[in-house]
Amino acid sequence: MEKYLLLDFWAPWCNPCKLMNPILDEIEKEYNLKIQKINVDEDSAMVDKYNVASVPTYILLKEGGEIVNFVVGAKAKAGFIKLLGLNDELKFGENSTNA
Repeated sequence: MEKYLLLDFWAPWCNPCKLMNPILDEIEKEYNLKIQKINVDEDSAMVDKYNVASVPTYILLKEGGEIVNFVVGAKAKAGFIKLLGLNDELKFGENSTNA
């Protein structure tokens, strides 16, 4: 099973970023996913590396750093999961072999 990392580019002044926090917490628990929060005001190197132009921006990486997908802006949970390309194969649960 491949490991995934979600880069969460956010800022303390960003209200949509704050709205996404509970959704990110749920997704982190439900999927085989680690989330790395990156404050755009403090980490310009990462902002430049991934060409982040607005917040929130989410970049899904496979183990090894390959970009799988990205999402810009706040989204409802179901839409966010779909846009990232997450699926039930990655989901933790009673019938999952990932747990």
